[in-house]
Amino acid sequence: MSPSLTERGDAELAALALAGQQSAYGELMRRHRDGVFRLARGHAGDATEALDITQETFISAFAALARYDGARPFRLWIARIAINKCHDWARRRAVRRFFTFARPIEEAGVVADAAPTPEEAVQSQAGLARIHAAIAALPGNLKDVLVLRGIEGISQAEAAQILGVSEKAVETRLYRARNKLAELLRDDAAGRV
Repeated sequence: MSPSLTERGDAELAALALAGQQSAYGELMRRHRDGVFRLARGHAGDATEALDITQETFISAFAALARYDGARPFRLWIARIAINKCHDWARRRAVRRFFTFARPIEEAGVVADAAPTPEEAVQSQAGLARIHAAIAALPGNLKDVLVLRGIEGISQAEAAQILGVSEKAVETRLYRARNKLAELLRDDAAGRV
């Protein structure tokens, strides 16, 4: 009797999915969707946007599954795709904001980004939501390391592999990210007093 899908490794599931077994890819999604969502949430600061990024990540991963190297952990491979999707999302958002400000004010309502500004998000949410907003405000290279190491619990070596940098760079960026996050949260608290 062959093992059930839940008993199989990620590399075997990827091979089964490539062979046309849709339920194998469903099992890979089930295993990794929460981690991908947390990664996206750390970047976007918004659950709805994070859900969209998560969906885009798995669609892209499925399309690129033939390029997955089964010798490497699937978790690291899908995290790299998720980070790329987060960066794509940030670029699209920046373009939307640029065009919002570039058009005459009477036309801006048509293309305006309805998402709250980081300041509005921090002011309208408490506790954990303030932290998510502060993480989202970090520069991309600091945010990547903080989310991978601090939220996902990925090792320093794995984070270095995903980001294509040295372990020392991961350590330095994590230190800077934590300091910047503390500064952002302090500034937010001071602004709300």
